[in-house]
Amino acid sequence: MSESSAAVPHHIGIILDGNRRWAAQRGLPGIEGHRVGFDTLITVADHALGRGVQYMSVYAFSTENWTRSHEEVIFLMTFLRKMLKKEVANLHQKGVRFLWLGREEKLDPKLINDLKESEALTAANTKGTFCLCFNYGGQAEIADAAAKAAAEGKVTEESIARNLYGGAEIPPVDLLIRTSGEQRISNFMLWRAAYSELFFTDALWPDYSTDDLDEALAHYASRHRRFGS
Repeated sequence: MSESSAAVPHHIGIILDGNRRWAAQRGLPGIEGHRVGFDTLITVADHALGRGVQYMSVYAFSTENWTRSHEEVIFLMTFLRKMLKKEVANLHQKGVRFLWLGREEKLDPKLINDLKESEALTAANTKGTFCLCFNYGGQAEIADAAAKAAAEGKVTEESIARNLYGGAEIPPVDLLIRTSGEQRISNFMLWRAAYSELFFTDALWPDYSTDDLDEALAHYASRHRRFGS
């Protein structure tokens, strides 16, 4: 990679943080924050792709989130199945491809089937790619990729990149956004975010707006990316 001026990021990653705090501030159960947060995701994803972003990866459920309450975990699994049936059809109509990045371990086989069917339905689409990082962890992704690379015969940077979730076709993350005021990347896209521009905002995810995304994109456009040179 060479030194370059940033314009619209090719690939943005977003850590969707603050759903439960948003609900708590309003005296609502945490699952209501997730419901509203999902609506926010649809709006923001449409806007990002409309601005020319080609890949959008969102951190929706981590490998560490299994420690949350049983009620919340069951809700998220059930809610995702319902939303996949509706929203992936909308993505398909818009010509956007859906990819799932994460581990099958612990997931209901019915959910795994829904995720794979969503990928198959949209596989030929070319208007952008939406990556759902669900049951995802950056360290787990690298470990899984290294194991596959070793099975192929040699572990190199190239063989690891080729075996990351989604394969080598998914480009590095140019801009990584985290909401809710936290300033850490929490095991998200550790390999692909090696040279990401980082942008943190105090907005809780359900309150995040297209204006907030435009602000992040404007900051990105003002930065000069050197990639270590």
